[in-house]
Amino acid sequence: MGHFYFVRHGQTIWNVENKICGATDIALTDLGHQQAIETGKKLLDMGIHADEILYSPLVRAADTAKHISEITGIPAKMEPRLMEQNFGKWESTPRDGADFRIAKESFACSYEGGESMLRLAQRIYNLLDDIKAESENKTYILVAHNGISRVLQSYFYDMTNAEYAAWGVKNCEVVRYDF
Repeated sequence: MGHFYFVRHGQTIWNVENKICGATDIALTDLGHQQAIETGKKLLDMGIHADEILYSPLVRAADTAKHISEITGIPAKMEPRLMEQNFGKWESTPRDGADFRIAKESFACSYEGGESMLRLAQRIYNLLDDIKAESENKTYILVAHNGISRVLQSYFYDMTNAEYAAWGVKNCEVVRYDF
């Protein structure tokens, strides 16, 4: 069976300010750009080979993927299904807000104008099924968001709701998943 790699985008100002980014298009900080460049170098140093980088259309992930592509020479293309979850009314609010923590326990709720976790899981699981079907012949690096990382983790491992809510990866962390 095949595998793929996941990379979370570099740091944004809302990451620094502890705000929920969601589908809001927030740019990388200078440190975020540097993290992305360093991640490209790290992938080379680790001997990671991939056929293609797929990235979220949001600028923070797109810029991260483009830096990695420039360093590694791996071609990159936008994959709309990797867009971060839209957290509706919660976007730009504190990530650790008590009301938001409670709201995240409702997987079918669309956060008053956003996207439910169930719909997010459907699109990411569909993408992973497509990647799995190609994994014997092709290896991908997915560059996306922390919300996407939770769904990826839940595709491969059983998780309680609390474990799902607590799961996350650091900016520009590289995670390998094996089918």
